[in-house]
Amino acid sequence: MRNIADNRLFNIILLFTMIGEFLIPWILEQFYAEYNGKIMVMSALGSPGSPVRLVYNLWLVWLGVFLIYTASIYCSSLRAKFPVLAVFMLLSIGIFAVGAGLISGIFSVNESKDIVTTASKIHGVSSAIGFMALLFFPLLNGVVSFKQKDIPESMISISSFMLSLVCFVCFVMGDKVQFQNTILKYEGLWERLTLFCMYVPFIYKAIGSLFF
Repeated sequence: MRNIADNRLFNIILLFTMIGEFLIPWILEQFYAEYNGKIMVMSALGSPGSPVRLVYNLWLVWLGVFLIYTASIYCSSLRAKFPVLAVFMLLSIGIFAVGAGLISGIFSVNESKDIVTTASKIHGVSSAIGFMALLFFPLLNGVVSFKQKDIPESMISISSFMLSLVCFVCFVMGDKVQFQNTILKYEGLWERLTLFCMYVPFIYKAIGSLFF
């Protein structure tokens, strides 16, 4: 994916977007006294009762728009040599961008899970589908890197996929009543760990192109 590595501006924006995914929620929660980042998912920052709702939802829309562009960049760079993998890469990143980015930014989830609205249902379904789609991005990137004989990146990506899968399972299980007295109850933490692991290939490629 040489054209990605050579695009310095793209990689700068990509790196800052990845950092922003964790930094912005941390900053916003300082202005939301009722929010607990360890237990509550990041989407709660965009709930109707959140004082930082507008900022966080705008961030989700930006994330969606930029990752749609990112998906197209990755797809176009792979299409010539790996047409099938290019399509899967486009779907993995693109579905996440639309589901967990754009749609989630437009339709807010409620702070309390006991309050169910049409918007919260749409948010929940689209976000879940988006997460499951991006879950396979590290695996796909690992396969591409292996075919390109970039073994270090391949190993990092495959490891990221396995860790993402473990963290995602913990994140999903944390919503169950029987696990509320265990470490799995920290849904917010597991969500962030899942995202970080899924983003590792993005971060690795961006840092590598900018500093090495």
